[in-house]
Amino acid sequence: MKRIIASLALLAMVACGGGDGPNLPGLVATKRAPVTGPGGCGVRDAWVVTEVAGVRLSRPAIMTMQTARALDRWVRSGAVPAIGRRGGGLAELTVAAHYACRTRNSRSGARLSEHAQGRAIDISSFVLASGERIGVLRGWRGDDSRVLRRMHRAACGPFGTVLGPEADRHHQDHFHFDVADHRSGPYCR
Repeated sequence: MKRIIASLALLAMVACGGGDGPNLPGLVATKRAPVTGPGGCGVRDAWVVTEVAGVRLSRPAIMTMQTARALDRWVRSGAVPAIGRRGGGLAELTVAAHYACRTRNSRSGARLSEHAQGRAIDISSFVLASGERIGVLRGWRGDDSRVLRRMHRAACGPFGTVLGPEADRHHQDHFHFDVADHRSGPYCR
């Protein structure tokens, strides 16, 4: 009986795209060869993601599947509900950055950024079905403050690090999300 249950579980996992793949409806990703880079940069579990939770990305983004699933979870539970039906709903996330072999805030001598392992994504704006754009730079302290702050708060949990305009001068125009595991819990600013 245990063998039958285990076989059925394995069959269901394979039918849904496998344990390591994008087995969430609305998450569109293609497995690619590992990304290699100098000095600790690179992505072993590399995926090219074009859509999460049925919302397209402005450009294909390289990230780990853990990062893609966190982004999908946040879009479903945070971004889509925050925007609601406004402008026909959320249609696209504007990707400001994804995998890049660089240090934190591109500062010389700093530790590697989570971007350098494909464990981070930066989002600068949200495009609605109507074509309306909600940008972090102008919206955070403007008319879209409530919706952007709601999305920012909702990211704390699916992601280990959430940075926005109040974090520092480097994040005035985008949200930085990464899946770093902090001993004291998510770091959200």
